[in-house]
Amino acid sequence: MGIRNSSFVKEFKEFINKGSVMDLAIGMVIGAAFSKIVSSLVADIIMPVVGLIGGGIDFTDLVITIPNFFGGDTAAHIYIGVFLQNVVDFLIVALTLFIVIRGLNRMKERAAKKLGKEEEKKEEKEDKKDADTDKILKDILKELKKQNKR
Repeated sequence: MGIRNSSFVKEFKEFINKGSVMDLAIGMVIGAAFSKIVSSLVADIIMPVVGLIGGGIDFTDLVITIPNFFGGDTAAHIYIGVFLQNVVDFLIVALTLFIVIRGLNRMKERAAKKLGKEEEKKEEKEDKKDADTDKILKDILKELKKQNKR
């Protein structure tokens, strides 16, 4: 039994060919492109304005340097400004996803309500149809009883 015929390979092929995996891949590509746009928005537009409001601070240059206490020439640099930019990036992406998912959920709710109303109308029509059928059957039964009495 070769590797080509194994059930694992077959299951993997089925998994890869499912639409949800392709949707996920497309979502990842779009997400990566969106992330670049958000990063540019934060780094090139938002943070310079925040820095200007904060007294001309350039957040990309905001670094804490820790000297090497063990006698070496190197020091450790903690890039707080870059971290803050990444936090703002995250918040914008999270807010955007929240808005999109919220909108999708509302659309689903509206569709469910509409479907529910359509189902109610359908049930009402069926109930009316059943009532009409019952009336017709009762009328037929009355006529049959009249005919049997003669």
